[in-house]
Amino acid sequence: MLVLGIETSCDETACAVVQDTGDPARRIVSHSLFSQLREHAPYGGVVPEIASRAHIEHLDGLVAESLKAAGLDLADLDAIAATAGPGLIGGVMVGLMTAKTLAWAAGKPLIAVNHLEGHALSVRLSDDVPFPYLLLLVSGGHCQFLIVEGVGQYRRLGTTIDDAAGEAFDKTAKLLGLGYPGGPAIERLARQGDATRFELPRPLWRKPGCDFSFSGLKTAVRLALESCGSDPSEQDKADLAASFQATVMAVILDRTRHAIAMFDESHGARGKHFVVAGGVAANATLREGLVALAEEHGMAFTAPPLKLCTDNGAMIAWAGLERFRLGMTDTLEAPARARWPLDAAAAAKPFAGAKA
Repeated sequence: MLVLGIETSCDETACAVVQDTGDPARRIVSHSLFSQLREHAPYGGVVPEIASRAHIEHLDGLVAESLKAAGLDLADLDAIAATAGPGLIGGVMVGLMTAKTLAWAAGKPLIAVNHLEGHALSVRLSDDVPFPYLLLLVSGGHCQFLIVEGVGQYRRLGTTIDDAAGEAFDKTAKLLGLGYPGGPAIERLARQGDATRFELPRPLWRKPGCDFSFSGLKTAVRLALESCGSDPSEQDKADLAASFQATVMAVILDRTRHAIAMFDESHGARGKHFVVAGGVAANATLREGLVALAEEHGMAFTAPPLKLCTDNGAMIAWAGLERFRLGMTDTLEAPARARWPLDAAAAAKPFAGAKA
């Protein structure tokens, strides 16, 4: 079984072909990606119009490149999958309309993939993790805990009530003049800093549930930077980066303890796997803390390889393949969505710390 996947939800234009085989090392047949970092770097973040234009300019070439690298024609594919949301709506429309056109022209089934499901199932592409498992999805646009009970079966335990962790990294990096993307830049600078110098607030620290909040932390970073005077030194910035990263890690570890307890209560002996996915999962310091926490609770920690943590076409192709195996296909009327929660029931509920 061969599935082509297209990803255009944000600032990565990506295309891949995956196959259904028992050997995880052979599942990705080809993968092509155009990173838009250079286009967005001058603005310190993603500009939707620039992203959409870049998708239009590069996607057709990447599709052709992926098929050529795999030694395939469209006729050889079993299905075509594409991100249908959530994401920047202009980019989502580019990828989904391209997939619809290819599916119609080749007479192939279309699978409209939820971008979050792509991240959620990416660990099964690389490691065959069995259901159910606890997932921490942490990226530039998303930060939530999910119980992954099966393909298309997700129960959300907690989410961010404002900004995602990755967004907080990007905006902190911008304050410190580190450029975009912020996560890797903060991690590099933090190695030279003193994480104990600045005492930053820990939003929702030890509060019930496992929701997140990072907007207040960003404000605290700005105030701490202003306290260093009009011309902060490089050491000031390094210390602040280290303090910020340590605070984010402490908050995530605190929230994860609560999520593990909730997962254990509902699944007990059936659920022994803790998975982390999304771009922020590439942060080595955060991974080390989460590995130790999983071991403390007797859980197996798994994360996709770094290349599958950030947005990529292989995760969309694999999610499409998993859905296609179960007969989950879509019509050519499948809509593009800016918002698309994996657990629609949870999306309508207030966060755990909200007052009645």
